[in-house]
Amino acid sequence: MSFDVEEKTSLIAQWIKDHDRVVIFTGAGVSTDSGIADFRSPGGIWERFDPNEFLFDNFLASEKVREKYWQFHTEVYYTILKAKPNSAHQACVALDQMGKLDCVITQNIDNLHQNAGLPQAKVIELHGNALRVNCLSCKKEYDRKEIQQRVEGGECAPQCDCKGLLKPATIAFGQPMPFKEMQAAETRSANAEVFLAIGSSLVVYPAAYMPLYAKQGGAKLAIINLAPTPYDHQADVVVQEKAGVAMDMILESVKKRM
Repeated sequence: MSFDVEEKTSLIAQWIKDHDRVVIFTGAGVSTDSGIADFRSPGGIWERFDPNEFLFDNFLASEKVREKYWQFHTEVYYTILKAKPNSAHQACVALDQMGKLDCVITQNIDNLHQNAGLPQAKVIELHGNALRVNCLSCKKEYDRKEIQQRVEGGECAPQCDCKGLLKPATIAFGQPMPFKEMQAAETRSANAEVFLAIGSSLVVYPAAYMPLYAKQGGAKLAIINLAPTPYDHQADVVVQEKAGVAMDMILESVKKRM
């Protein structure tokens, strides 16, 4: 391990020791060690499905698109079911137990933060959750397992009891972002004392604005990602390392200081 990474993670640990409002923003890179590939990476799911086909307006307009969307999302669902939280998720839980974590704002739809033991109230899901299903008409929420059984039983594009369209509770391309979650994420980011953006390319908007809100609010900003991001030049510290490795180092360093 390079001294440079050790030095940077040690600095982040000192920030965490000195402050109590730590906001962690997580992207796909936090879940890759759990076996959930980044959709955009080589071998990712977008090599087999065309994301442009799944625009929200197309989902609303076409039975054929809805059928294909559920086919695509069935593959996503079973990948998520097999996944287990990794050390990056567990580090977030540990920081919460130390009284340091304000919240986790996540782009991920895999429920792994909650599975690791983070209270639901501490997780703001900007892009939804693949383990739930919503009716687009009456807004009724279903457990995904129940609806998935109907899909497996031959309902290729299931409908609600009210005859409304059912859709996994995740944000499709062109679908409005969830108002309550966006408002909460913006407020928490702007009020953060320390903001860690972990495993995100920071190219998907409006989620990618969160580190900027934090920086504008006076937070210490750290970006932890294997590849460069558009906001590296605005960060106080940039760590090019795997999410789990970096978070393990940060957590150990925090423990030594507590």
